[in-house]
Amino acid sequence: MKKVISILPLCLITLFFAFNGNSQEHSHEHGNGHTHYQEHDAVLNHKLMFPSKTPDRIIANLTEDPAHSFAVNWRTNQQIESGVVEIAKATDGPEFLLGDVRKVSAVTQSFENQNRREPLVKASFHSAVVSELEPNTLYTYRVGSGTENNAYWSEWFQFTTASDNDNKPFSFIYFGDAQNNVKSLWSRVIRNSYKQYPQVDFMLHAGDLINDRDANSEWGEWFHAGSFIHATVPSIMTPGNHEYRDGILSSLWRPQFTLPENGPTKALKETCYAIDYENMKLISIDGEAFDEHKEARIAQTKWLDSVLRTNTKKWTTITTHYPIFSTAKGRDNKKLRKAFKPLIDKYGVDLVLQGHDHTYARGYVKNEGQGLTVVNDIGTVYAVSVSGPKMYESQDQEWMARRGEFTQLFQIITVSKDTITYGAYTPTGNLYDAFELIKKNGKKELINKIPDSPIRLKKDFVKEE
Repeated sequence: MKKVISILPLCLITLFFAFNGNSQEHSHEHGNGHTHYQEHDAVLNHKLMFPSKTPDRIIANLTEDPAHSFAVNWRTNQQIESGVVEIAKATDGPEFLLGDVRKVSAVTQSFENQNRREPLVKASFHSAVVSELEPNTLYTYRVGSGTENNAYWSEWFQFTTASDNDNKPFSFIYFGDAQNNVKSLWSRVIRNSYKQYPQVDFMLHAGDLINDRDANSEWGEWFHAGSFIHATVPSIMTPGNHEYRDGILSSLWRPQFTLPENGPTKALKETCYAIDYENMKLISIDGEAFDEHKEARIAQTKWLDSVLRTNTKKWTTITTHYPIFSTAKGRDNKKLRKAFKPLIDKYGVDLVLQGHDHTYARGYVKNEGQGLTVVNDIGTVYAVSVSGPKMYESQDQEWMARRGEFTQLFQIITVSKDTITYGAYTPTGNLYDAFELIKKNGKKELINKIPDSPIRLKKDFVKEE
């Protein structure tokens, strides 16, 4: 069973005593108007860093079988030694509380870490996989310690399980790197994406969620930016190079997320995996592990061949942090392309969704139809995007149908029986790029729907000195 490390926010006073070797609560916890984090007032984001008895950093993740199960993680302080999920079918009023509210015990593990620029943070991380759910059903759930005290429970959230009907349309949001100034500047991106499409079924993050792999302040900002959305819309994520340092994955990755463990090796657990979501196969490739470790390179290449060879789903999407075709000047991931592009071509992968380059580009290798509305025999569509404010310059290349710089974007992708509809939007809701991909009788046709607006380039906003 997966060991989940539950880091729950420490109350102000618990924190004070924890750092002084005393784990008991301060007798003035409800205090007299002054902060109880006095010795940490100088720590930026201290309220986002430290846990308490009440759950925080609550996030739902997709499982291998999202029609019948979901995963949820949260953290508390170490005074909470166990966790519980309560779940029921959602009702129009509170009558679900009068019926069969199911309790599922979480796996809890005490955990502590200290980033090189931060104080030590101690927490309990809690994780649960709730199974035996009904497909296409609205559920409500909450997480907590299992006590009668509502102060130590989260609010009730709602989410809908995937359908077991392969022809039912579904939608997801794809984010490139958030990475920097997450609370300040990425928050409006994820929040407007949800506002624009509140019925979205899940979210996909293509790596570099934060900048410094085990910085509790940065992870606190990421969870704060998404707030209740993380608990309401299940996510999947692939790690980027900033979730690693010196070839080692962030110690917070597996405690914070519960992702499928069906990858090729134990070392790639919850970073390289596959999910069947209705009629789409979703595959995460750990690009940084591929880049840093020969064993991971060989294992993922063989595994991807096997997964694609046995795939029975109509649509196939791969997400990996490093682009197969890089957009930024001076970047080229030759080993990644040499290993994976032959498999992508051989098995007819439909979408490859990537990050890392802090620019935007979307296109296809055989770009004979650039500038045309309809392109036949399209092959694979590649996208590189960025959702955070860190921006690079790109280099115009033949495979690109649309590119852009200095633009924060999120992509809403809707999958139906024969069509994938794709729209790239700015935080203000403006459409920057769009296409439809139609697959019938083994043939694929792309219809470009690029808006009649100029290409955004960094030089038009930032003048060279």
